[in-house]
Amino acid sequence: MPEGPEIRRAADRLHEQLAGRRLESVWFAFPELAAEADSLVGREVTAVDSWGKALLTRFDDGRVLYSHNQLYGVWKLHDAEREPDTERSLRVRLTAEGRSASLYSASDVSLWPGDRLAEHPFLSRLGPDLLTHGVTPKQAMARLAEPRFARRRLGGLLLDQTLFAGIGNYLRSEILFFAGASPSEKPMELGEERLALLARAILDVTRRAYDQAGVTNRDEWAAAARRRGENRRLCRFAVYERDGLPCHACGTPIERAMVASRRLYLCPQCQSQ
Repeated sequence: MPEGPEIRRAADRLHEQLAGRRLESVWFAFPELAAEADSLVGREVTAVDSWGKALLTRFDDGRVLYSHNQLYGVWKLHDAEREPDTERSLRVRLTAEGRSASLYSASDVSLWPGDRLAEHPFLSRLGPDLLTHGVTPKQAMARLAEPRFARRRLGGLLLDQTLFAGIGNYLRSEILFFAGASPSEKPMELGEERLALLARAILDVTRRAYDQAGVTNRDEWAAAARRRGENRRLCRFAVYERDGLPCHACGTPIERAMVASRRLYLCPQCQSQ
C-alpha cells in the first residue's frame, strides 16, 4: 500500500502534467460530478498536492477536486490523442492543452469549494501532511506532546492518521529505528531530548523516502549491504522486512513483531528502552 511519500510523488507527476494549463475538456463518470464538468472547462489547474493518501487538484476559481485511489485507483498521464492501454474503468479525465490525466478504478471523488475543504469527511479527521503542510520539528514535538497522543504507545500511535497524515507501515518501522525508540514507549516517557529526536526522525525519514523514491536507508549502509549480496529491495531499508539479518548499526539480528495488527521490524539492541 503506498504511503505519504508515494502519494506525494504521484501528486507531483499530476502537477507537472496539468498545472499552469487551462482545461479543454473534463469528463466524470459520476452523475453528481458530470453536471459540473462544463463549468470547469476553461479553468486553469493551479496546483496538485496531497494530504495523506488523497490527491487534491486545485483550480483557479478556488474549487478543488478531491480523489482517493483507495486499493485499486490509478491516475494515468498521457497525450490527449492517445488512449491508455488499460481495461480499467475510467472515472475522471482532465485534458489541458493536449495533455490528459485519467483516473481509473477509483470511486471516492468529489468537487469542493477550497474554503470548505476542511469539512470533507475524510480530510477533517487527518492530522497535518508531513510533506505538504510544512510541519517543523518544533510543531511535530508539540503535537506528540498533546494529551490525546502523549499517553499512547508509539507502535500504534504512528499509524494514527490524526497524528500526522502519510505514515504507514514501512515508515513506522524506519522512524522508530532512527529515533532509537521502542514501539512500546509513549511520547510522555521520552523526555525532551528523545522527543526531539523522534520528531526529527518523523520528518527526516519521511522526507528521505520522498526524495529517494521509497529508500530510507543510509547510503553507506545500503552500499555495504549490496557488497554482502543482499537483494536490492532489502538494501532500501534500515530495518523494514530485514528480520533475521544483522542490524546495520550494531549487528544484532533484526526482529519482526505484530504491533497494532501490522508487521513491525526493529533492532532489539538499538531500540531498547
